[in-house]
Amino acid sequence: MYTSQILSFSENKITYTDNDIDIDWEVMMDWEDPLMAASAAYVCEGGGDVLEIGFGMGISATYIQSHTINSHTIIENHPQIIPKARAWAADKQNVTIIRKTIDGVQRFSVDMTKIDIFNSKHFYIQPNDVVFVPALRQKNWGTGATGFQTFTTIASILSVVATTVLLVKNL
Repeated sequence: MYTSQILSFSENKITYTDNDIDIDWEVMMDWEDPLMAASAAYVCEGGGDVLEIGFGMGISATYIQSHTINSHTIIENHPQIIPKARAWAADKQNVTIIRKTIDGVQRFSVDMTKIDIFNSKHFYIQPNDVVFVPALRQKNWGTGATGFQTFTTIASILSVVATTVLLVKNL
């Protein structure tokens, strides 16, 4: 089972060795970065809420956070990756941890930017916790969802203004 495997972390990939068949498996590699960027752009195109299964190296999580969306929820179950997800969320505010206990499902809101978080029993993420990190709000002038859409909107407005001025001047 994947969650019981001991992962090896290097600068550019995460791997584990299946000792039963003596094979190294690659979990995630940095060459996936452009693919993750494109996938995040596509998934976040309409805004809304994003559910990400698996944090891995945090590549897609970082790209998802760069888009204008309502929310971003990450579910990670490997005990070695959970601390990496927690470190990634360290500069985020309004992090919600969803934890299943014998008393039912509990929700905890924490501010990872406050020093007193280290004294909280909720700081230490447990296996099967769901960590919800709200997306960073970006300024949106209503001119387009991407830089190109904003550029074409502004160019269209300038074209209409220039055409109107020329028509009025030459009449």
